[in-house]
Amino acid sequence: MPTLKTSISRKNGKEVSGCLRTGADTKAFLKNSKASKATVDQDSGLEPFQSIHGLKEPYFFFTKKNPALAGKEEDSESCKKCPDDEWPNEKKAACVPRITEFLSYKTDTIAIVFSAISVLFFILTIYIIRIFVSFRDTPIVKANNRNLSFILLISLQLSLLCVYLFIGRPVDITCMLRQISFGIIFTVALSSVLAKTIMVYIAFKATRPGSYWRKWLGIKLPNSVVLICSSVQVLISAIWLSVSPPFQEFDSYPGMIIIQCNEGSVLAFYFMLGYMGFLAAVSFGLAFMVRTLPDIFNEAKYITFSMLVFCSVWICAIPAYLSSKGKHMVTVEIFAILASGIGILCCIFFPKCYNILLRPEMNSKRHLLEKHYS
Repeated sequence: MPTLKTSISRKNGKEVSGCLRTGADTKAFLKNSKASKATVDQDSGLEPFQSIHGLKEPYFFFTKKNPALAGKEEDSESCKKCPDDEWPNEKKAACVPRITEFLSYKTDTIAIVFSAISVLFFILTIYIIRIFVSFRDTPIVKANNRNLSFILLISLQLSLLCVYLFIGRPVDITCMLRQISFGIIFTVALSSVLAKTIMVYIAFKATRPGSYWRKWLGIKLPNSVVLICSSVQVLISAIWLSVSPPFQEFDSYPGMIIIQCNEGSVLAFYFMLGYMGFLAAVSFGLAFMVRTLPDIFNEAKYITFSMLVFCSVWICAIPAYLSSKGKHMVTVEIFAILASGIGILCCIFFPKCYNILLRPEMNSKRHLLEKHYS
C-alpha cells in the first residue's frame, strides 16, 4: 500500500484531513488497493477533495477525521467521488458545480450576432418573395422558372432558421434535428439551383430549329430533378438516424464540462456534406460552361458566382470545424450556413430585384427580344 500524504484544514470548526497524491501515486494506490475504485466509506462523513488528472474518470478524495479510526492508516484511505457535474472548490472542502460550456445567448455575444443576421436576412427573403409574387408575370421572373425560384427562396429561408437549432444547450432531439434539417434543406436549395442550371442549358439548346431539346422544356424536368436529388439526401438522413443518430455528449475537463453534440456516425455526416458538395460542384461546372450565353439567359452567371461562394465557404469551414471543439465548432458551422445561404441569396436574387425595381425598362418582353436579336 503506498504511503499517503495528508493535509489538515478547517471546515465548520472541525479538523479535516485530505488525501493528497500525485497522479502516479493515485494510480498505484488504486491498482494495489483491495477495495474497488468505486468503494467509499459511507459512514465516515466523507467529502470530495481532489481530482486525479490523467485517469479516464476524475477521482476526488477527502477524508474527515473519524475518532474511531484516529491515528490509523485507514483514516487516510476513506474517500468519496464528486458527482459527474461537480468539482472541488478552491479549498478542496466541498463539491461545487462545474462550469458548463455551450453556445449561449447569455454568455456569447456571437450568438446574438448570428441571430440578428438570421432575422435580418429572413425578413429580406420575405421581401424578395413579395417582389417575385407581385411581378410573377413579368419576363425576368418567368424567364428562369419562377416555381424553382420560389422553392429556392423558401429553402433559403428555412436554412436561416436552422441557426436556432445550433444555439443553446444541446439535447438529443436538437442534436438530431440540427444536422438532418440543415442537410435536407440545403440539399433542396442546391437541387433547385442545379435544376435552374439544367433548364438554362436546355433553353439555349432548344433555340435551334428542330432541336431535340425542345421536348425537355416544361416544369416536369426541373421538378423531377429537385425531387430525386432531395430524396437521396432524405434517404441518407433516414439511414443515419436509424443506424447511429446524433446525441448529446459531455466532454469533461478539470473544472469544466463541454456540452456538445456527437454526430453518432461520422461516416453518415460526411456522406451528407459530400453529397451537398457534389450537387454544388455539378451546378458550378454546368453553370460555368454556359456562363457566356446571351443576356436573355444571364442567370448562369449568377449561379456560377453563387456556387463559387458556396464551395469556397465550405472548403474553408470544414478544416476549422474539424480542428475545434464545443461552442467553437458550432460557431464555425453556423457561420458556414449563414455565409453560404446569404451568398446564394445575394448572387442569384439581388441582381434580379435591382432590375425589377430600379430598371423596369429591362423587365419587358420588348427589351428581351431586342437583346436576343441584337
